[in-house]
Amino acid sequence: MGEIRLPRHMFLWIMALIYMLAFASLYVQIPGLYGNEGVLPVRKMEPNMSDSKPVLEQLHDHPSLLWLMPRLGLDLDAQQLMELLCLTGLLLSLGATLLEPLRDSMVFFCLWALYLSLCQVGQDFLNFHWDSLLLEAGFLAVLIAPLNLLWRRAVFRHHDAMIFWLARWLLFRLTFGSGVAKLANHCPNWWGLTAAKHMVETQGIPSPLSWFLLQLPDWYLKLGTVSLLVTEIAMPFLYFAPIRCLRLAAFYLQAAYQVKLMLYGNHGFLPLLSLALTFSLLDDDHVSYWLGYGKKRAKTWSQTIASMTLLLMGLAVFSVIIYGTKVLFTLEIDWDSMTISSKTAFTQQQFDNWLKLVTVPTIWIGILSLTWEVVAAMLGCVCVKGCLWRLWGLIQWAVFASAVVAVFTLSVVPYSSILQISSSTILPEVKKAYSLVERYRLVSAYRLDNKVTSVDGRPEIILEGSMDKHTWTEIEFMYKPGNVGTAPPVVTPHQPRLDWQMSQAANRMAEQSPWFTALVHRLLLGNKDVERLIQTDSAQYPFNLEPPAYIRARLYKYRFTQTTQDGSTPKAWWRRHFVEEFYPTVQLHDPVLKDMLSQHRLTENSPVQPGSNSLLAKVLQLFRGHIQTLPGHLVLWFLLATVASIWLLKTLVSGGLGGTEKEHSEERRRDADVSSRKRK
Repeated sequence: MGEIRLPRHMFLWIMALIYMLAFASLYVQIPGLYGNEGVLPVRKMEPNMSDSKPVLEQLHDHPSLLWLMPRLGLDLDAQQLMELLCLTGLLLSLGATLLEPLRDSMVFFCLWALYLSLCQVGQDFLNFHWDSLLLEAGFLAVLIAPLNLLWRRAVFRHHDAMIFWLARWLLFRLTFGSGVAKLANHCPNWWGLTAAKHMVETQGIPSPLSWFLLQLPDWYLKLGTVSLLVTEIAMPFLYFAPIRCLRLAAFYLQAAYQVKLMLYGNHGFLPLLSLALTFSLLDDDHVSYWLGYGKKRAKTWSQTIASMTLLLMGLAVFSVIIYGTKVLFTLEIDWDSMTISSKTAFTQQQFDNWLKLVTVPTIWIGILSLTWEVVAAMLGCVCVKGCLWRLWGLIQWAVFASAVVAVFTLSVVPYSSILQISSSTILPEVKKAYSLVERYRLVSAYRLDNKVTSVDGRPEIILEGSMDKHTWTEIEFMYKPGNVGTAPPVVTPHQPRLDWQMSQAANRMAEQSPWFTALVHRLLLGNKDVERLIQTDSAQYPFNLEPPAYIRARLYKYRFTQTTQDGSTPKAWWRRHFVEEFYPTVQLHDPVLKDMLSQHRLTENSPVQPGSNSLLAKVLQLFRGHIQTLPGHLVLWFLLATVASIWLLKTLVSGGLGGTEKEHSEERRRDADVSSRKRK
């Protein structure tokens, strides 16, 4: 594989952008989720910090900067400390997005530490798979990013490709593990190729395009299910293919899939994060052609024959994948009626045996691919002229090779849990090491959309309030489905965590979601911060003047409407029917509500302490006052528009999009000249 300067540069830029979006999205939700009167107040999690213990020991016991900041003399409460961490991460990531020198290893380490600190106290609302993925990819960014702040400019290192390989391995674990989990559960919808049809409705927060996607013929949606499984199970093996065109084909397929996720659903920054990892499949030459600065060379007959051979090999690989898919699902296509039928080709025991035979060698594929990168990096260091430069390169190679091997070894533990590999095959020392660092989320397991929970519509919780227990008014959320006549919103890349948790809770019982009782209690108290999680515009909240005396929750099943026979669009986006009562009717001081609060340890044990009057606290309160009435998605869109405007101005000033490539080309030439002079 060639140089990876430009793919690495793009990966780090997207990572900085994702951090900016993640911190901003969380910041606007902190008062309602974690405030002193929020759903899950963060002050209740404050541990007993002893001044006699060393700082590193306290960080190991409670890995969150939130609890150490008071030792720096900051007179802030827990909510304000959480806001300060968010704003610090937001400013750092914004700077890294706009300024290349700030895409530094030290800056990314600070961003990772800040987000980890928030996730450690985030409880249910910061425990999604995209949070774990951001932490793992963010830790890789610490290793991948150069030390710009120390060396003033990025210098290509021979071990860069070896470190960047970890992003490819993470992408493989994310996609392949997710695809295998879908079939390993033997969900009839995946094996029957109807999962895509149901997932369009049951995804966390649908988009307007989701409705139009569901109007497509069943055969198209079945093909979509097949293409999804092929993309997640078969294509990941091409990430490690020695043939460059196969890796490029895998990149474009994965990139197209992530763009499709952005269009057909509100998945926050998850598709963008996956897209960042796909850049590990590219090299400088291919990105240079994107920018129009690739060198055009006349091809000889031998080069033409070699290109045709590689093309034929690629077509053969794709043919094998397509044929394997047809055999696996025994697909039968009726071209006259345009229908696709399928049936399971394996029994459960046969599939489990196949899974064990196929997935264990994937670890060896990773080992062989990593060994190639490590050896290639070592040879690059050995070939450098000059004893001192060679020694310095080998020292760097040894340090980073040890880190890469350590991260890969630790990742085998959660990876094996996804693929149902016996834990006895993993060395006890590896499992012990993983248990020591598990709290830092350096490596994680990912099971994305592995089972369709409902085929007769999406279960949805509808909150209702009343003043007299006779007339009930629905409490409509900004983002999740409620009013059947309201179109699904477009909120990407914002991540409305309460709405997502409401969708998850609808698939379980109320007792399995303790935070729901806290939500009901806060609404009965009329807490404004919690109400803004539901509606930032107080005029849209039906009980903005006086909190409801009674609240109940009912479970409905929602289905997208269909176009009429004449092809006209219906007036409503959804149709629904009542299923059952999800949460009983309660009021303040109700014994049932008190028992639930006590059972889930949500009762107030101590009064809320008065807020600080320090200058920093006043600044935080002033900034919060300007932001709290704005919807979260508008805040993020404003940030994106600001970044886009600044980049457009920089592009106009620098004279075109090729400025970055010209700078890198000049940098490579300058580095080569300096290195040659020093080695003489």
